[in-house]
Amino acid sequence: MVYKIGQKVRGKVIGIQPYGVFVAIDDETQGLIHISELKHGYIKNITDIVNTGDMVTVLIMDIDEYSRKISLSLRSLQKPKFHPFSNRRNISRYGKKTGTGFKSIADKMPEWVDLALKEINEAQSQ
Repeated sequence: MVYKIGQKVRGKVIGIQPYGVFVAIDDETQGLIHISELKHGYIKNITDIVNTGDMVTVLIMDIDEYSRKISLSLRSLQKPKFHPFSNRRNISRYGKKTGTGFKSIADKMPEWVDLALKEINEAQSQ
């Protein structure tokens, strides 16, 4: 069968290595799901996700035209639990908890001048 990038296929897990999972797509064709393409997030043990003999639906990510190696992905068919920037409002790095946020230099300059003058006056009075 002729496979194309972006195609969803069903296959059987035929081997597990520390770097990924080998999947037999048909009798003559197999592909590799790299460990980074198994699921979103950290993977401590591959066998927590799949075991030899499991049937999986995967997405064809790449086909090397010379070696005919097929790269597969389980992760791309899964919805991520959260987007890394979906919770921006509650992260202090973005200024919502600290109250500072992003301000132009013109807005901040009077504060800086007042603070500098106050520090100079305190240093001179000592």
